[in-house]
Amino acid sequence: MSKVLVAYSTHEGQTAKIADFIAGVLRGRGLDVDTCDVKESADPALIDYDGVIVGGSVHVGKHDKHVVDYVRGNRHALTGLPSAFFSVSLSSASGDTQEAEGYVEKFEEETGWLPTRIALFGGGLPYKHLNFVSRHMMKRIVEGKPGNLGTDLSRDYVYTEWDGVRRFAEDFAAELEAAPR
Repeated sequence: MSKVLVAYSTHEGQTAKIADFIAGVLRGRGLDVDTCDVKESADPALIDYDGVIVGGSVHVGKHDKHVVDYVRGNRHALTGLPSAFFSVSLSSASGDTQEAEGYVEKFEEETGWLPTRIALFGGGLPYKHLNFVSRHMMKRIVEGKPGNLGTDLSRDYVYTEWDGVRRFAEDFAAELEAAPR
């Protein structure tokens, strides 16, 4: 049985939910899967894994520093394994793929890692869980984005397209199953 690590960094929790969903899909394919919030946990030894998926959310135009540092520190091991990256942003949610792809390009430049598989997922707007200043700042940001992002501060929004997350995880599992050992 192949063993996979899903490492991620999250701010408001949507990236963690996506990582857990990916782990569930992979487990359903018979893989042994660990998840790790790189902000909270010590780095697991990647030598123990047959494949790695890394995920990070975008805030203020860049990926979380914890996921950047994690990838920098593990770049050589990631390059030697079947690996993938998923990026979570409101740009993906709004359909601004050019901006979302730009965040990934910047991430690749910062880390030196070129994952073989990349996915862009919409995140969420947890207005009810943000402080007053953050709520209003996020509302102003989404008002300037294309698409139909919510601005009702009395509710939360989730923009993750779960079928796309499932396809990403299933494609990674198929790639891992086909990889030579």
